[in-house]
Amino acid sequence: MRGRHLLSPLLSPLAYPKPPSSRLAPRRVASHRTVAPPPAARRAPLSEPDVGISRFASALPGFRGALKKRYSDFVVHEVALDGSLVRLTSFDLPDGECVDAKEGGMDEAQALESFRLLCGDADCEALRGFLERVSEGGDSDVSPIILSADADKTHRSEVHDFFKRNFEALLTDTVEHSDGIQRCIRVRLKPGRRERRDVDGRGRNRKGTGSSGWRDDKPFDSRGSIIWPDHLGKFIRFHLYKENKDTQEALGKIGKMLGLQPRSFGFAGTKDKRAVTTQQVTVFKVQASRLVALNSKLIGIKVGDFSYVKEGLALGQLMGNRFTITLRSVVTESEDVIKAALDGLITNGFINYYGLQRFGSGSVPNHQVGAALLRGEWRNAVQLILGPREGECDNINRVREHFKEYGDIGTALRNFPRYLITERAILQRLKKYPGNYLQALMAIPRTLRLMYVHSYQSYLWNHAASMRVQKYGISRVVEGDLVYKKESPFEQGALKATSEDDGQTMSSEMNACCETLPEEMIQSVKIADSEDLSKSLYTFEDVVLPLPGSETLFPGNEVAGIYHEIAMKDGINLRESVHGVEDLSITRMKGGYRRVIQRPIDFEWDLITYTDEKIPLVETDLDVLSKTKPLEVNELLSDGISSCTSHDSGLEASLDASESINGASLVVAEAKSIGSSDMLEKLAIKLAFTLPASSYATMAIRELMKTSTSVAHQKTLNI
Repeated sequence: MRGRHLLSPLLSPLAYPKPPSSRLAPRRVASHRTVAPPPAARRAPLSEPDVGISRFASALPGFRGALKKRYSDFVVHEVALDGSLVRLTSFDLPDGECVDAKEGGMDEAQALESFRLLCGDADCEALRGFLERVSEGGDSDVSPIILSADADKTHRSEVHDFFKRNFEALLTDTVEHSDGIQRCIRVRLKPGRRERRDVDGRGRNRKGTGSSGWRDDKPFDSRGSIIWPDHLGKFIRFHLYKENKDTQEALGKIGKMLGLQPRSFGFAGTKDKRAVTTQQVTVFKVQASRLVALNSKLIGIKVGDFSYVKEGLALGQLMGNRFTITLRSVVTESEDVIKAALDGLITNGFINYYGLQRFGSGSVPNHQVGAALLRGEWRNAVQLILGPREGECDNINRVREHFKEYGDIGTALRNFPRYLITERAILQRLKKYPGNYLQALMAIPRTLRLMYVHSYQSYLWNHAASMRVQKYGISRVVEGDLVYKKESPFEQGALKATSEDDGQTMSSEMNACCETLPEEMIQSVKIADSEDLSKSLYTFEDVVLPLPGSETLFPGNEVAGIYHEIAMKDGINLRESVHGVEDLSITRMKGGYRRVIQRPIDFEWDLITYTDEKIPLVETDLDVLSKTKPLEVNELLSDGISSCTSHDSGLEASLDASESINGASLVVAEAKSIGSSDMLEKLAIKLAFTLPASSYATMAIRELMKTSTSVAHQKTLNI
């Protein structure tokens, strides 16, 4: 059985929901006055009521089902700003570019052409002449060459790496100009190649600065050239396909293989870890051939659909996400219950809560770190960020415990993986400025730093949404509600208070959109008055709640009080800041608004029966590619162990466990077609829908099943 529904512009009036069906496990409902316990007291995993998630949009009964029993049950495709769906469809290079990083390297002609793309015509001809002199005149008379001035550290690193891979007989280092500012790369023969030496025998050309001003006798320790072919955009844009990895982890692995820092990559939003996701990524001045050469070495990650563009991606530059979600092991009193719940989600939508992912997976949630920052407690905030985390691997937690006990910065830096950007930035700054915790916090990339304050804004918003639904229901607009003005030019997709979807990491999923909303959007909200109500100008779909800031309005009814009440209990004044650090103060941010109700767009669903838990029920991009381009994919994945497949293991063992199965071609289960006749037939629901970038798919699933979507609760369902 299947269904499809395109978004309708109206919402049906609904009363406040009744408790869920008795078939569901008991659920703890938080009062709107509940405040999270102090950071030191929290050790248990975060639950939904802890962050204000306690109400439902309808009183319809839910059903039991397993969310993310396999990571391939949760497929996410980014929707780009132009409305296109981001998929992995090709590993081909852009027109005119050749692979330059195959095993065993290239011949000289290929290497020179690749070098031309990397450093331009002038440097290519200089290198060609250098190689000709080596070949024609012998080794003894060949002097080093100096490439064009290069201010880009990252690109200099690429040039060094290029020579290591393609010219084994040559060495490169970086030298500086006598002005102390300009730097360039020097190319010379390796010692032992009878290059011309000075009297100290160290193989350096000791001519000093000379008339050119280049101090090529002084090597400079550096990485990465600003030269780039004029006909190419300075950024390579590619589609990142990943399985069971969060965005920062995947880009960290790619960056390590390319010799790039994680901050070199641009992306619109982080994607869920326990999922199969495809999104756009950009990186500055990297050839597509270098990226495609990584595919045979990457496990659970693939890159493709390359194009050169003029600008890199920034957080928030997406329209939304398309989700394809399979709920397994569905248990219900009848199929009618399922149909009613699905119809209810289509008609009524769901409360647009910030999901648990917004608040992090650590023992101390992000919003509690945010509260410490808003209070100006810099040392406390640093200790909370660096402290042990629930669910993190034992090795990393041992490092965290060691640092907590001994304060050993060197050991922590050596053992923290590269993807822990926040932790490493703090430690590096503390090493340079011992005891200066504010300086340490300012070393965190700005988008990650703002994440904590935004998380606290979200914490307040969730509680306010619960109180609004509890006190007034969702059947109508009441006096004092905040609504978008009817003359507002902004449509549904324009409200983007955040840019994340269902990410599960403390990475840059929380962006700065809340403080950078355009002025006209801030001014497009008003307080509904009695005249508006008498004219029935607004529906509940127009109702918004604020993310507190210096330019946002609070509701003109009792809902406003919950913001100040909770903030006061946390020692925070939403009207005045206790410190002058702009990035870490709500009163220095403009703020924003978020719709209370959200409905899935282009909703489709299917009921599927299956018997084998190990068989995927949805095709991934790599599955489709293996059918349309089998030779290309099989060659790419021929080593088997590096195959990026959807054969992940179930939650019974571990939410993070996965198994690798040889071969790239996958078979999607058809209803009732897999397994022996004596195996138990099970029911699954496949859902496909689109949400704007500010909404969480897990909150839509929560509305369907009327139960918690927390990892801990889902583990109990899967067991």
